[in-house]
Amino acid sequence: MDDTFIPYGRQSISEADIQAVVDILRSDFLTQGPAVEHFERSISDYCGVTYAVAVNSATSALHIACLAAGLGSGDILWTSPNTFVASANCGLYCGASVDFVDIDPNTYNMSTTALETKLIKARLAGKLPKVLIPVHFAGQSCDMARIAELGREYGFTVIEDASHSIGGKYLVEPIGNCRYSDMTVFSFHPVKIVTTGEGGMVVTNSKDLHEELVRLRSHGITRDPALMEGDNNGAWVYQQVELGFNYRMTDLQAALGTSQMNRLDDFVARRHDVAESYNQQLSGLPLILPRQNTYAYSAFHLYVVRIDTAKTGITRRQFFDAMRNAKIGVNVHYIPVHTQPFYRKMGFSEGMFPEAESYYEDAISLPMFASMTEQQQERVIKTVRSLLTK
Repeated sequence: MDDTFIPYGRQSISEADIQAVVDILRSDFLTQGPAVEHFERSISDYCGVTYAVAVNSATSALHIACLAAGLGSGDILWTSPNTFVASANCGLYCGASVDFVDIDPNTYNMSTTALETKLIKARLAGKLPKVLIPVHFAGQSCDMARIAELGREYGFTVIEDASHSIGGKYLVEPIGNCRYSDMTVFSFHPVKIVTTGEGGMVVTNSKDLHEELVRLRSHGITRDPALMEGDNNGAWVYQQVELGFNYRMTDLQAALGTSQMNRLDDFVARRHDVAESYNQQLSGLPLILPRQNTYAYSAFHLYVVRIDTAKTGITRRQFFDAMRNAKIGVNVHYIPVHTQPFYRKMGFSEGMFPEAESYYEDAISLPMFASMTEQQQERVIKTVRSLLTK
C-alpha cells in the first residue's frame, strides 16, 4: 500500500512550465523584462478586465490596492474574519483601522445580511468603512452584485480578495472582471489554482487605479512627463513622485504563470471532479459537505468539511491528528482573524463574530489539488470513512 504523504494542496508543474522558465534563464531579462507584461495580459484577457498589475505576492497586491483606493490614517477597512490575516493586515499597513463582518453559515463567505446590518449601525455612528474586502473563500464567489449595491449606497470601495478563486465564475462571468468591484486580487502561491512560486496580481478597469498601482509596485517612480517636475529631458530621467515599494514580480515567475494559465480551465475542471467524488463518497457520513450557491462556479481551491460532532464521538482535533498520522495532510482554514493575539490587543474577542467562530470549531480541509490521483483520493476517502464509522 502506498503510504507516501498526501498534502492538502500542491502545484502541478509540466515540462512546458519548466521550459518556459529555462527560456527566461537563457534570455536577456530575468526581471523587469517583457514576460511580466505577457503574464498580465494572459490574466486580463482570461478575466475580461482591462488592466492587470503583477506583484511579488497577494499580500503586496492587497497593500497597493488599498493604497490606490486612498486608504489611510483615520479610515476603516472591513473584511471577513474567515480568511488569512493578510486580508486584514493590508488595512493596518496603510494606517487604517480594521473591523470584520460575520460569515454566512452556508457558504462561509461574508454575509450580505450581516454586512447591511453593520452598515446601518456604522452610518448612525459615523464610522462607515472606506474599503470593503470580501473574500471568495475556498474558490466560491461572494454575492458581489449585492455587495456592489451596498457599496454604491454607503460609498465604500470594493476590493475582491480572489486569492482562492481564479478560474471561478460569478453569474456565469469570470471572477476578476471587476463588474462589481473596483479591484480584484489574485494569489499565485504554490497551493493555489495556478502558481508563479510566489506572486500576486491586482486587476481593475480603471485607468487611474492602474497607473497608481504600477507606480506603487516600483518605489513610486514614474517616467511620465505629465507627472514629473522641472527639466525632464533625457531618456534616462525618472522621478519618484510618491512613496512606493519594491513589489515587482520577476520574469522567471511571470513566465511560469503564463505557462500555467494555458491549463487553468483544466485545473479547475479536475478540481470539480475531485469535489464531486468527495461529495458522492462522503455522503451519509457525519460531515457537513461544502455547499455551492447557484450564482457561483467555484474554483475549488479548498474542499472544506465540517465534522458533525452531534452525530459522532470524534472531535475535530482527534480527526485531524488521526489523518495526519495516516500521512494525509489535512489542514484548517482559517483561525478567525479577530481571535489572533495581535488582534485581541486591539479589543477584539471571542463572541464578536459567532458564525465564523462556530465554523472554525469543526472545519477541516481535505486534500484538494489538480494533480491528485484517483488512488490518492481513494486513500483519503477510505481513511475518513474508517474514522467516522467506528
